[in-house]
Amino acid sequence: MSSNKKYWKSVEELNENSSIVETLRNNEFVEAIPTDKFLSDKESLSSSSTTRRDFLKYVGFSTAAASLAACEGPVHKSIPYVLQPEQIIPGVADYYATSMFDGFDFANLLVKTREGRPIKIENNTIVGAKFTANARVHASVLSLYDSMRLKITKIAQKEASWQAADLKIKSSLADAKTKGGQVVLLTNTLASPSTEKLIAEFIANNPTAKHIVYDSVSESAALDAFEYVYGERALVDYDFSKANTIVSIGADFLGDWQGGGFDSGYTKGRVPQAGKMSKHYQFEANMTLSGAAADKRVAMTVANQKLALVRIYNIITGSSVAIGKLANEDVINKAAQQLKAAGSKGLLVSGIQDKNAQLLVLAINQKLASEAFSTIGTRQIRKGSNEKVAQLVADMNAGSVHTLIMSGVNPVYTLANSAAFVAGLKKVKLSVAFSLKEDETAAITNIAVPAPHYLESWNDLMLTKGTYSLTQPTIRPLFSSKQFQEGLLSWNGNAVSYYDYIKANSVGYSNATSWNKAVHDGVIAGTSAGATAGSVDYTAAAAALASATPVKGFELVLYTKIGLGDGQQANNPWLQEFPDPITRVSWDNYVTISKADAEKLELENKIVANGGLNGSYVEVEANGTKMKVPVIIQPGQAIGTLGLALGYGKKAALKEEMQVGVNAYTLYANFNNVQPASIKKADGEHEFACVQSQKTLMGRGDIIKETTLTVFNEKNDDPNVWNPVPVVSLDHKEIEATKVDLWESFDRSVGHHFNLSIDLNACTGCGACVIACHAENNVPVVGKDEIRRSRDMHWLRIDRYYSSEETFSGDNKKKKEFDGLFGDKGSLGGFGDMESPAENPQVVFQPVMCQHCNHAPCETVCPVAATSHSRQGQNHMAYNRCVGTRYCANNCPYKVRRFNWFLYNNNDEFDFHMNDDLGRMVVNPDVNVRSRGVMEKCSMCIQKTQLTILTAKREGREVKADEFQTACSLACSTGAMVFGDINNKSDKISNLVADKRAYHLLESVGTKPNVVYQVKVRNT
Repeated sequence: MSSNKKYWKSVEELNENSSIVETLRNNEFVEAIPTDKFLSDKESLSSSSTTRRDFLKYVGFSTAAASLAACEGPVHKSIPYVLQPEQIIPGVADYYATSMFDGFDFANLLVKTREGRPIKIENNTIVGAKFTANARVHASVLSLYDSMRLKITKIAQKEASWQAADLKIKSSLADAKTKGGQVVLLTNTLASPSTEKLIAEFIANNPTAKHIVYDSVSESAALDAFEYVYGERALVDYDFSKANTIVSIGADFLGDWQGGGFDSGYTKGRVPQAGKMSKHYQFEANMTLSGAAADKRVAMTVANQKLALVRIYNIITGSSVAIGKLANEDVINKAAQQLKAAGSKGLLVSGIQDKNAQLLVLAINQKLASEAFSTIGTRQIRKGSNEKVAQLVADMNAGSVHTLIMSGVNPVYTLANSAAFVAGLKKVKLSVAFSLKEDETAAITNIAVPAPHYLESWNDLMLTKGTYSLTQPTIRPLFSSKQFQEGLLSWNGNAVSYYDYIKANSVGYSNATSWNKAVHDGVIAGTSAGATAGSVDYTAAAAALASATPVKGFELVLYTKIGLGDGQQANNPWLQEFPDPITRVSWDNYVTISKADAEKLELENKIVANGGLNGSYVEVEANGTKMKVPVIIQPGQAIGTLGLALGYGKKAALKEEMQVGVNAYTLYANFNNVQPASIKKADGEHEFACVQSQKTLMGRGDIIKETTLTVFNEKNDDPNVWNPVPVVSLDHKEIEATKVDLWESFDRSVGHHFNLSIDLNACTGCGACVIACHAENNVPVVGKDEIRRSRDMHWLRIDRYYSSEETFSGDNKKKKEFDGLFGDKGSLGGFGDMESPAENPQVVFQPVMCQHCNHAPCETVCPVAATSHSRQGQNHMAYNRCVGTRYCANNCPYKVRRFNWFLYNNNDEFDFHMNDDLGRMVVNPDVNVRSRGVMEKCSMCIQKTQLTILTAKREGREVKADEFQTACSLACSTGAMVFGDINNKSDKISNLVADKRAYHLLESVGTKPNVVYQVKVRNT
């Protein structure tokens, strides 16, 4: 029987009509808690004197207070379809095969769309689709939603219609035909058979017209050499998987050399199979991804690289071309002898921008009969001619160009002599630019036409000769854009659409494949006949190269960074915040200089109190052009050389936050990436956004495990020699740390159990996985200032380690010989010495994300159980439970958790893609956009694993072998990342986890991660 006794706390409560009692009854807090004032913006938050302890007392006594802001969220009305399209099912992704080529990057792709919105780029894996997406291609989906795109046609910088512009262009073309004036189509490399046919028809209709191809980053030397020998203007599509010995002289083939895309073939030979792997020599000035991966890297000036190439030519062909004094002669001779011994399994490549050097490359590979070198299926992705572009500028200034129509180029920004181009442009009667942005060139032309993004366009491509690819739109055009090809059709008097034109033209390339199947697959693999070499005097080319004189002062070596490339996507925040794999610096370009040269010039880099990296400025002068640039002291930079990245320093059509760096194209005289330069120290100190302050491995042998191929083969039966398991003391006995548990384990063999394997031999540090993770998981961009405070939000980072000795094994030897605290071998000073990288260190890349530990230390310290473990091996985060104590981050030995210091979406302080309606179209609706005050980290793409399970369940079948994927494993073109279910013995991951090379990070801690690494093996 319940009690009817009445309890009360004050006499006032006995008065049933009391307004005070009613107020207290309905409001837990008498006064409103001013959380909006305290948490409204980062200024008030950072200036507050409230301590963390007081803050927790302030909001921690009630869950109502902690969730106050969440309860008053904005209301968004959703508008349903009136007539739902049959092809679109809300909540279910659609995938479209397409191919992209923007004149610099190219790939065969699958585009993921949700409710008609492209939200993610993935690789097309169909037979014949050989080119995978790099970091820039993955980020290109965000560039589709760039609010700074040119939205409407402009005539004389005023908005107009395409019809009005079309009439003016036709009138100008007619006037040019009447007066015999020159008409020039200036485009990037097109690689499109239909577009080239349209241009041929245009030239036939306009006899004074000509087509000039302009590549902002030139490969003209290699094109000229190949055309001279084989009669075809193309590039060799090297197959690195067929080479056992690789010698590279100044060619960063794992980067952007000749378009890139060689990494998947290269890594096939870099993972030890049956005791064998390829041998890689790299001779270069700048530290590159290829140099980082090499078994033997030699830092040398470009002048010495030319002599080294001639020496190798002499040894391979038996010639005796005289050369001067040669640096590193013993290593060059050894590389040449091994290359000669390899015969058809040898390959030499070079990035020296000199026709004679490229002729020697052809001669050496011909002599070797290299299987990796083939004239069948040549690359069509670079066709530019330096001579023709220079002649165009001269013709414009002479007043002989009547009409100039440009597409896919921005010469005002990318030409070193852009002032001459601008002067010539004023003498052209009509100038037209088809452009995604109102960039430096489009802003000063008579007519600027908004070009569609490739995800809004139809096109066809022939990236390699004989292979036909299609580009199809995945969304209706967002703006009033007009494709360059549609303009050509109009000027040719052809009334058909470009879609119909491609469809009709495809018959000649489709190998009897139907149009619908071609569109569905995206790629039609074909074959082509190989080119035949003509008679060439290679000895004369070698003699000319050997007589080249070195530059006076410094050699300035211009290059493109993995992040921005040629600068077309400079307004893309994912790419700006992407840390360079080598320097780990984002939001900048800079001069790289060797430590020896930096000391002479009294230049320095230093870590400041907030953890940020600061550096000196220098004034660089080349060919009379001066610029002030910050300095990064780069281990491995050849003495006497400087490095500087192209693609930065843009101003037009960019948000203010993206206007960073200096325009190195102004130093790119005569399209030569090597320029004589002088430098001197300048005033000031630059603030870098660098995500990695550690510079060496510093004896951390349990983090990066590596061995040599010799030891790996000789001790294959005893992997503990090269892959030791750490031991701990238990009952005064040493036992393997992996056999000791602080927690009780349970049976994990029931159901799915996910693991991720990362092969350090196959990882090139390219960063495609980082951008793919951003796209899949709505990772916010925080900007340069927050990066400097070590507040980057990357769920996946790629750590870069240098050796302090010549090799990592030298590091370990030095560490083992420490004896006591003081003296020459004392650990106190010794570990400090190991923080200084060697002049030419070995480099290794290690992707690190949440390790999804089965015994996760983060889970035991969370006071609100926001982070917990699943039977499937994933470490979960319940964002609405997290109160931001950050105990989990403190307790994580891998430092992979990220804290939302501010509200990054819908916040003008972080003016990136998440604060405008257009940019938010890229957001993946399957993943929460996290708010301020919560922890976030890699979820092992739980939304993807659960979708795979549900799809199989709906289809009434078991999950297929290797069907489970994460964003990073899908993006990895080298096979370094493999994801799967270890309980499914058909999955690749099962064998990789059991492999002798497998190990876990910090095994001695006992966290039992579900991410496994493979020991790095070097062929030294």
